[in-house]
Amino acid sequence: MISKTYTRIFFTNLPSTLATLGPLHANAPHLKFEFGAWTLVALGDLLIVAGANEASFAPIRQSLGPWIVDDLQATRTHLLAQKATITHEIESSSTGLFLYAQHADGTVVEYVQWNSDLLEKFIEIPRREGRLASQL
Repeated sequence: MISKTYTRIFFTNLPSTLATLGPLHANAPHLKFEFGAWTLVALGDLLIVAGANEASFAPIRQSLGPWIVDDLQATRTHLLAQKATITHEIESSSTGLFLYAQHADGTVVEYVQWNSDLLEKFIEIPRREGRLASQL
């Protein structure tokens, strides 16, 4: 099951981007981490990917996501049954596990299973409080 979706956007000037988008969203970023050459910042349903230059985004520029799922292995099995191709097998990161899949229609999506701490903080607590994860 998909618990949360992000729209990934790319910028080379993180301070300027946050100065513009932060006030428009009316919340502070709820997650920030480094992944390879990028700094990733989650703000509501946006995932800001900051890099040194446009070329640094090439590996993920044409993909959607990340889409946060409850069970990545079950998602993988479902995707394969629907004729998707796993383009990047399950791997771990600081936020949990992820994979990339190309759907039968050609769409490439990053699927992520958050670790238990992030899942509790950003999915389960808001659910119990009657808030949407997009309201973070």
